[in-house]
Amino acid sequence: MTTQTRLQNPTAGIAFVVVGILTISVNDMLIKLLSGGYPLHQMVFTRSLIGMCFTLVLVQIEGGWRILRTDQPGLHFLRASTLVLANLCFFSALAALTLAEATAIFFIGPLLITLLGVPILGEKVGPLRLGAVVVGFIGVIIMTRPWLSADQRDISFLIYLLPAVAALAYAITQVLTRKLSTTTKASVLAAYLQGLFMLVSIGFWIVAGDGRYAEGLESESLVFLLRAWVWPEGRDIYLFLLLGINAGIIGYTLAQAYRQADAAIIAPFEYLGLPLAVFWGWIIWRELPDMAVTTGILLILGSGLFVFVRERQKKLRALANTEAHRRF
Repeated sequence: MTTQTRLQNPTAGIAFVVVGILTISVNDMLIKLLSGGYPLHQMVFTRSLIGMCFTLVLVQIEGGWRILRTDQPGLHFLRASTLVLANLCFFSALAALTLAEATAIFFIGPLLITLLGVPILGEKVGPLRLGAVVVGFIGVIIMTRPWLSADQRDISFLIYLLPAVAALAYAITQVLTRKLSTTTKASVLAAYLQGLFMLVSIGFWIVAGDGRYAEGLESESLVFLLRAWVWPEGRDIYLFLLLGINAGIIGYTLAQAYRQADAAIIAPFEYLGLPLAVFWGWIIWRELPDMAVTTGILLILGSGLFVFVRERQKKLRALANTEAHRRF
């Protein structure tokens, strides 16, 4: 499948990313909801195990076991590793930050995808889009308020860096998805990802599954990461099951989205996650962003949408020029 063929179905790519983002918003809400009683690596293992079962069914539908073979194992490992890092950083931040704060900072990811598309995919980015990226980063600065001292903060500034690191890792993941999708099915990309998630979470369980490293810690994020495994009870069993189903849907839909259309077309639709994060925060925890967070959200959202509009204008001009050359 050539790049030209893949770029002919942006509508499908947009549909897949919208479904993926809706599912991610539910996933993030569930993880924050469960973060007070269960360790992150337990949730990751459960959702990946269930998600892998779902993914392997899709592998069979898209071609069978033979499509799992790859000539680029290193690149697949790098892609999966960056997404594992993104998840660990973002979910750790959720234990301490509001859903809206963590999500808003994380949404510099689509802006970073625009930048990373230059060295990795050979895409061109003009000064206006670069300016929009700078505006997005200003939004992050306003939200995190790095000028405040430790005594003026309820939450350490380092916690705010977690979703930023997650955004960078996620951006690398999606650019690599774009690169690998020329030869790899979406179900295969999802299968490799779920497999590495399982291995990493098992590693955490072996090292810290008894909770000994969480004793005496004050950081909510570190406690969430290192807390002992607890067998879920009551409704939590169903929430863990829903996490697993979500994992399968997320892994497939996002991989498929970036296979179907250019990263600059797909990435802006991920901003649907911002209002969804505010919605879940208000509905479940009665959290509404303050003025600084709201300002940051608007700057990040505005810069992302501007990048999208500029990219669309650029592609429309390129198509018009191509058609003009064909006529002559």
